[in-house]
Amino acid sequence: MTQQKTAQSRYYIDGHVHIGRSKSGAAIKIAAAPSLTIDGILATASVQKGIQILGVIDAVTPPIFHELEDLVTLGTLVPLRDGGLRYKDELTLLLGGEIEVRGPYGGAAHFGAFVPDLKALREFAQWLEKEQTNPNLSSQRIKNADANALGQIIQELNGLLIVNHAFTPHKGLYGRCVRHLGEMIDPAFVSAIELGLSADTAMADRLSELAHFTFVTNSDAHSLPRIAREYQIAALTAPTFRAYQSALLRQGENRLLANIGMFPNLGKYHRSACASCHAMLPFGDGSCPACGAKRAVTGVAERLQLIADYEQPHSPEHRPPYIHQVPLHFIPGLGPKLMQKLCAEFGTEMNIINEVPIPQLAEVIGEPLAQMIGQARLGQLILEPGYGGQYGRVQKT
Repeated sequence: MTQQKTAQSRYYIDGHVHIGRSKSGAAIKIAAAPSLTIDGILATASVQKGIQILGVIDAVTPPIFHELEDLVTLGTLVPLRDGGLRYKDELTLLLGGEIEVRGPYGGAAHFGAFVPDLKALREFAQWLEKEQTNPNLSSQRIKNADANALGQIIQELNGLLIVNHAFTPHKGLYGRCVRHLGEMIDPAFVSAIELGLSADTAMADRLSELAHFTFVTNSDAHSLPRIAREYQIAALTAPTFRAYQSALLRQGENRLLANIGMFPNLGKYHRSACASCHAMLPFGDGSCPACGAKRAVTGVAERLQLIADYEQPHSPEHRPPYIHQVPLHFIPGLGPKLMQKLCAEFGTEMNIINEVPIPQLAEVIGEPLAQMIGQARLGQLILEPGYGGQYGRVQKT
């Protein structure tokens, strides 16, 4: 067993990446791309994306669990004494599962449950085998246990429990199930709140009951290109599970420095939509102006307007800044071939988005696209909001 120990350093963290297929080709996350495999993640996350700590949200499924065991046996992954599996001294994998839990009044919510090592992951998998109809698939509902039972087992395993994409109408605790966290789970079991792609810190800090919690921003990637579309920056003593856990719980010297996330109106559930014709709906109740239907998919903006107890955000002192960005795949005209050229020239996408001077970008992709990246850095792009499962868009200039 080895331990990576350094002076406190900055780490880039994406804690929510799905697995599409196992090595044998078995489906894990039905909606995820087949190329989203353990090998694909290892080849993409650190070199192309710049991620240094990554949460494998489907590690608890038996096919992926056994793959990880095999990679440890081969020496490709090395267990760290303080949790996580290390790859080439470049990337730490955090081991978890996305679990669906029935809401107390209907609906269901997703939780991200992480444990420190393979031993704890095996125990968690054994618990899930009794609770899920098909534990080989991602994001399966536990049949009899409630969210508190899930929280209890994760606490016993010294893990982390995160409310995933908390505000979305699709499997979000606040967006689909309850108005208050305590209606569904004892808040003491919750380690952090994941904002989701359609919300940011300012929106979530209109709920007074969330002031105590750390917010996390993650990609919820269902394909390799979507890794790191949102991420966190943390100051950690080491790239381990325990260091990250202490940062989320704000215990000791480890801490989050920033949440890096999309402008929330780019998220596909930011605004409400008609459930019948899928037209975007204005704020407020009433029938769809396009087709007259009265059934809606409530957007995150409207849901928070309904349940918030602050008119304006009240951010606590511990809250790190939220830095808005436009992922490169949203830039019109910046396709895969140009992305390959950029990465070949400048390294990671994070470097391209944030650091490379615009004139240098222009030498590779031309002045118009380079200027759009510059406008994205300054928040000057015109964005069309996402709604009803359709992502927002950057307007062409």
